[in-house]
Amino acid sequence: MSHVQVIVFSFLKVFSIDADNFTWICGPEDDPEDLCLHGHVTVQIGKNWMEYDGTVSATALYLLKTLTEDKVMSECDIQMVPCCGHFFIANKDLSQVTISGCENGLDWSVVHENGGVRLILPSGDEEWVPLKEYQAEVLRFADKVESYYKACQPKNIPNDEFARNGYMAFWNEWRWRYEKAARQDGRP
Repeated sequence: MSHVQVIVFSFLKVFSIDADNFTWICGPEDDPEDLCLHGHVTVQIGKNWMEYDGTVSATALYLLKTLTEDKVMSECDIQMVPCCGHFFIANKDLSQVTISGCENGLDWSVVHENGGVRLILPSGDEEWVPLKEYQAEVLRFADKVESYYKACQPKNIPNDEFARNGYMAFWNEWRWRYEKAARQDGRP
């Protein structure tokens, strides 16, 4: 009689982020006037799990920024998962945007080191993630958020120049950061 031993390995990622229950500020119904997508975000960093209802469009962009830049809590303009994004502040050539929100949100630091990123929580807990692994998770999250936008009605671009430029800069920055990361990830 042969003896078969089954070994089950549980692979726990060091970093994962997901969002669901997408909504616009006035509710789940499609709203071509609302430029910021909200949702329920779940984040896992090492053994730490966090959840927050926040602005997932801003989260996706700020995650894309962290693929090439450090983001240090309290030194940045917005949390990683901000409660809200009151307005977009475009740079002069509309290639980058700063999102202004309130002081509420879920935050952690991302510091590049040794071919990866160190994720540092407010508690002081930290985890190191290889850059390729981190990049794949960020791109997956950005894909999910952008797919939701694409499934909705096209947005009505604001008439106000400040708001229009901010929204255009948001997507301009998203695209160039995403495309740069996707090329590095070997995507077409």
